[in-house]
Amino acid sequence: MAEPIVVAEGLRKRFGDTHALRGLDLALPAGRVCGVLGPNGAGKTTLIRILATLSDPDGGTARIAGHDVVRKADRVRALIGLAGQYAAVDEKLTGRGNLRMFGRLYHLSRADARRRADELLERFGLMEAADRQVLGYSGGMRRRLDLITSLILRPQVLFLDEPTTGLDPRSRNEIWDSIRELVADGTTVLLTTQYLDEADRLADAVAVVDHGRVIADGTPDELKGSIGDRLDVALEDASLVARAATVLGGLTGGEPEAAPETGRLSVPLNGGAKAPVRLADVVRELDRAGVAAADVSVRRPTLDEVFLRLTGQPATAGPAEPAGAEPEKIKEGV
Repeated sequence: MAEPIVVAEGLRKRFGDTHALRGLDLALPAGRVCGVLGPNGAGKTTLIRILATLSDPDGGTARIAGHDVVRKADRVRALIGLAGQYAAVDEKLTGRGNLRMFGRLYHLSRADARRRADELLERFGLMEAADRQVLGYSGGMRRRLDLITSLILRPQVLFLDEPTTGLDPRSRNEIWDSIRELVADGTTVLLTTQYLDEADRLADAVAVVDHGRVIADGTPDELKGSIGDRLDVALEDASLVARAATVLGGLTGGEPEAAPETGRLSVPLNGGAKAPVRLADVVRELDRAGVAAADVSVRRPTLDEVFLRLTGQPATAGPAEPAGAEPEKIKEGV
């Protein structure tokens, strides 16, 4: 088996008394999207900064295409692209002007910078707005422009740090389409995000990071399967939620999550039941308890539920960044 294109082994990073990374391991095959999930302050952006040669680790090693990110930093920078949480483009320039400027900063000749700018604008649907000031671009257009500035040198590996933060659904879909197109052409993408549906739809593999370590990894389906399916029940009478919870807990061995205001309950099916739970049994036992069910179904858990089970926190919440820690932001591309 070929060596993964991105490898981190035992990465450690500390900011004063704050341990951002505590021996993190990661391996990413070429031509895939890897989603890195974690609460605020978990170490996601610190990981990206180290892999992108913007920060040195205190311990451990990391390699991009076999090149050590510390000892071979110049070689690594020629292989990667980076788009951070905030657009690094100049709002006073046109879209075309931004790309030509970045091309020159990457030491392309004037002719090559012009040619590459036009290629990218055409490919990513920005040619009609190419000669407009970026100041007048929508949020989604700015993010697409920021994304393609990181593609001028055709990177083998692209790091995206929460690329769709603050975008509306249509703009998010446009960014997702752009990412899929890049991967289809062979680019490897490492994506940090707090949008679990984004990771579910884009990522071939997901690594969950908490307290500076990878605590779980696998495909989205593998992670969902690791916590088992869920039983969902909707009651005709919401006032009977407590009685229904007792019945479901006894059947499944799990702890039901109940919403008394809506009369809905959800319970994991790997909680310790001695035999598989059948929907007919659920309906029968609820009837015996005098509880009428409007709907009973079994479903796979969402990534949000996996994340909550693994970290004890919802995906959009996390501890405040400790004093002295490096901010979980990357404001400029490489």
